[in-house]
Amino acid sequence: MFNDFINQFWPSTVDGLAFGSIYALIALGYTMVYGVLRLINFAHSEVFMIGTFGAMFVPFVLGINSALTGLALVGVIVLMILAGMLASAGTAVALERIAYRPLRRRGASRLAALISAIGASIFLQELFALIVIPNVFDRPQQGRIQMALPQIMERTDLFSIAGHPVKLHQVVVVVAAVGMMIVLDRLVNGTKIGRGIRATAQNPEAAVLMGVNIDSVVRMTFLIGGGMAGVAGALYLIAYENTNYYIGFLFGIKAFTAAVLGGIGNLRGALVGGVTLGLVENYGAIFFGSDWKHVISFTILVLVLMFRPTGILGESLQQARA
Repeated sequence: MFNDFINQFWPSTVDGLAFGSIYALIALGYTMVYGVLRLINFAHSEVFMIGTFGAMFVPFVLGINSALTGLALVGVIVLMILAGMLASAGTAVALERIAYRPLRRRGASRLAALISAIGASIFLQELFALIVIPNVFDRPQQGRIQMALPQIMERTDLFSIAGHPVKLHQVVVVVAAVGMMIVLDRLVNGTKIGRGIRATAQNPEAAVLMGVNIDSVVRMTFLIGGGMAGVAGALYLIAYENTNYYIGFLFGIKAFTAAVLGGIGNLRGALVGGVTLGLVENYGAIFFGSDWKHVISFTILVLVLMFRPTGILGESLQQARA
């Protein structure tokens, strides 16, 4: 078994980094909303799902049914990311306006908001399960079945690590995810919008006295978090070329696990938690088999909640905001 681990270490590491990057991008939405509102937005998993459908819209409209190269490939990837961001960000803002803001203005309990989130999640799942898209890539598709995207990039080897190839799609996922997280970190820590988010998270009453518009800050928080989920959806679709109406379920729970692992409320913790979770579940699959991946992930969630509920880096969006 140890020899299996040695032989599969680098392939599992690369694959774990790719999946972990997707978990981290989704986890950013959980951690931002929790940091500002102290709310676990369980409908965020469906925000990610809608991002995959939004990204699929681009090759469908452009009529792409074969692998691309060069600038054409780069252009399509950028368009898919933008479409995923637009779809997910719009959904997240709509959720805040319809499902959460009325409750917040009435002073409803967090339990009421949680129930609203679960209801919104189920509604969006079933809505997309009913969607029928005629003649997508020359075959009708419905959301309740697996929807396949034609391969838009060749699975070429870019380079090797210890004799194990690293694929183009894996590099695209990791580089794009890290780039977006750097942009978000600079946005939150170095702009006026970011100061408003941090001020609201630290002390909403004081933020209001200082002239911060809480509704605008909350809306922007959902917009940014939804946009990151949309990027994750587009990258997942580009790399793994399929989606369905319930794809957000497992990814959402794993991203929540990543947020808790890194320290929910901590943006950099979401990155650490996502990458850590992606690596650990892939390493664990070497020893226990791929069927145990989900068990490993949720065991980590239970252990973190039992022994370190503040996560690896703690809740810095609530506690260390200068």
